[in-house]
Amino acid sequence: MKTAILGAGSWGIALANHCDRLGHETILWEFDPQMAAKLAAERERVSALPGIRISSSVRITSDLQESIERANLILLVIPSHFVRSVLVALAKGRIPDDAILVSCTKGIENDTLMRISEVVQDEIPTFDFNHFAALSGPSHAEEVSRQIPTAVVVAAKSEPVAISVQNALNSPTFRLYRSPDVVGVELGGSLKNVIAIAAGICDGAGFGDNTKAALQPRGLAEIARLGRKLNADPMTFGGLSGMGDLIVTCMSRHSRNRYVGEQIGKGRRLDDILREMTMVAEGVRTCKSAVALAKKYNVEMPICSAVYQVLFEGKAPREALSDLMNRDVKPEVWH
Repeated sequence: MKTAILGAGSWGIALANHCDRLGHETILWEFDPQMAAKLAAERERVSALPGIRISSSVRITSDLQESIERANLILLVIPSHFVRSVLVALAKGRIPDDAILVSCTKGIENDTLMRISEVVQDEIPTFDFNHFAALSGPSHAEEVSRQIPTAVVVAAKSEPVAISVQNALNSPTFRLYRSPDVVGVELGGSLKNVIAIAAGICDGAGFGDNTKAALQPRGLAEIARLGRKLNADPMTFGGLSGMGDLIVTCMSRHSRNRYVGEQIGKGRRLDDILREMTMVAEGVRTCKSAVALAKKYNVEMPICSAVYQVLFEGKAPREALSDLMNRDVKPEVWH
């Protein structure tokens, strides 16, 4: 089996090594030719995954068409705001007819409010969407790269395609479940990043465990409310791409989104935080999309709105929390 990994950040490198261990013919695509040459020579990206060597049998290239030639699996591991431009380039070439395209990206476009599956359909209308899958779940690259036991979910419209991805990527330390709910898996993986920023703000501002423990289920309720409007299965949000990913992203020291929130809670400016980061915190952009989707579909998402106000409107974290706590009382479960 030939597997192409499009994107040589931390998650792309972790997946490339994983596929290599499984015996795949693995090729890792890096868009910057100079960086691709550097990675091929040094076999490590210190700024992304320090201490993790890229297997010597993983081929590294900056030629996009070369990377997907004869590929059975194409894993899209690109920051969400770059996905469209990569798909435009893919559309100019030829994706193998039997290839399965797996999105491993967690984000929602700002301008179009499209999920990654929708961007694929928009830019490559000739691609058979039955060959598309979305992979998500609590899977920090830092731990997957060290073969720490991890479970994720792969969602596909076609169950045989989901099973094919399971069979191709499952291992004793990387377990895949399957789901037919592409919408729910994409939304859960994307929107949890916004809630994780809120969790980080709680940490940075000195709020307690009670506050953060309240934040997570209420954040999950917001995600589920929007999911229902978009025809997702509400049960999806109780699984790996909902509750599982939410917990790890809100709590882990590896979480870039939690880190951004923590620094905001300590009083730092967003621009300064992002300027010093070498990796992408998807929740910052996704926050804008979440608030826009909430408005479009008339869904109440108070935590996402509060994060937006803190990040982009200068609202003080303690004022945002006070406003959340003083909202009208209501039932815990409501639609």
